[in-house]
Amino acid sequence: MEKITFEGESGETMALYVLETTRLAGVDYILTSDVPAGDGNCYILKDVSPEGSDEAVYEMVDDDRQLDYLLSVFAELMDDVDFEE
Repeated sequence: MEKITFEGESGETMALYVLETTRLAGVDYILTSDVPAGDGNCYILKDVSPEGSDEAVYEMVDDDRQLDYLLSVFAELMDDVDFEE
């Protein structure tokens, strides 16, 4: 399982496991978790990398409507996972 390091806006660093990826309307999204399996916190990140960049740049999706929609997409992709809020 791929693991990434994400630095939040306040400078905190989190190790996140990539559970699933998808591309919608030309934008890449990844579903991540702070644990490799089992119950943990999930985060959806949006790829905001400049075109042609060697490094991926992500930001957390924080719009509630967009999160709800993306959770439904990821739930469909991962039919063995139950997302709870």
